[in-house]
Amino acid sequence: MDRPAPFPSSRAKRAGRARPLSPATYLRRNAGKTLPLIGVIVLAVMLVAGIIAMINSIPYSIRTIYGYSREMTGITPRGDAAQTKPILDEIEKYSPVPIGRVVTCRATTTQIRSIVGKWPFYVLGLARPDLEYYLDRQKVNGIDGRLPAEGKPEAIISEPLARNLDLKIGSELLGPDKDESGFSPYSVKVVGIAKTDRWLAAVPVGYLRDNHFPPVDLGMVFAKDSAQQDRLDHWTDKRFKGRRAAVLAYFQIEKNTQEMFKTLFMILNVIIGVMVIVMTSIMGMLINIYQTQRLQEFGLLQAIGYTKGQILRRVASESVMVVVVGWILGLLLAYGLLLIAKATMMDPRAYSIDPLDMAAYRYTVPIPIAILVVAIGTVFHRFRTLDPIGIVERRLV
Repeated sequence: MDRPAPFPSSRAKRAGRARPLSPATYLRRNAGKTLPLIGVIVLAVMLVAGIIAMINSIPYSIRTIYGYSREMTGITPRGDAAQTKPILDEIEKYSPVPIGRVVTCRATTTQIRSIVGKWPFYVLGLARPDLEYYLDRQKVNGIDGRLPAEGKPEAIISEPLARNLDLKIGSELLGPDKDESGFSPYSVKVVGIAKTDRWLAAVPVGYLRDNHFPPVDLGMVFAKDSAQQDRLDHWTDKRFKGRRAAVLAYFQIEKNTQEMFKTLFMILNVIIGVMVIVMTSIMGMLINIYQTQRLQEFGLLQAIGYTKGQILRRVASESVMVVVVGWILGLLLAYGLLLIAKATMMDPRAYSIDPLDMAAYRYTVPIPIAILVVAIGTVFHRFRTLDPIGIVERRLV
């Protein structure tokens, strides 16, 4: 009686499942060689994304800090106190959009901290009804403390400003011991902290009129519909261009910020380009070394019947896997480090940074593309001179 055939061993099963042309085969069995390649790509991607995100945090901070100007059009009479009312009357009469409120105010300045030093920040002087309207337009959903009393040296600030300057209720915002940017003849105490992500600071307009110079009123014009504020900004800027009136609008902040950092980003483009060239050269040399070490493998595969095209597709797939995995891991690592930086360095001082800054991640795209081009080009060059018969003969000898 015939005996049944024995079941194949687990080793035989694994051998039967072996796929010599699978890209994952070499990567899995030679982690000591592929992981360093992935590590170099990860570090390069992380470095580029991190640097760009940190640099982008500067213009992002400017737009965030002065974002309160989205809600109104500011205008000054260039020192001529008699012109404030006629200017505001003209805007109210000829405005292309319905006006929600026209406010006459005063302003002084203090200084806030940023990651690149101190910046000036306006402290507005507003009458009580105007202050309530202003806070409502700035999306304040509550106040810790109270509003300043009319004519008193008291101030209300927002939560980001309080964190930035380490202020709390009872702290001094302006005072005689401050430098020129924060000077006031009396100590102006914080009596309220507004719950909003906007940067705000306001005091009673009567206090500024009695104690601060020059004695010139300024104007703020609010569109009835916030969505039309930008249209009012552009119209006002165009109408008063060349006249004794200076318009302060959010679109100007964006424009000036872009122009300010244009040269910096041109320099960054050159630096990133050099970095990509250097990293690509390093990766090209490493890949060339690794492919040289695998010539016997390629020769034997071709000798046992695999075509050169099949082997080329396998090696190209390996390169794509290494580069894509390294790029994705680099992006994830950069995002994680930016989150840590935001929580530990930026948020406690109300500094602004966007861990999901798409511009920073787009800067990393040339890295995998350049490395892939060099890697696949190196492989094709190697296979042009590959002699499988010579490799097998040397192997046998």
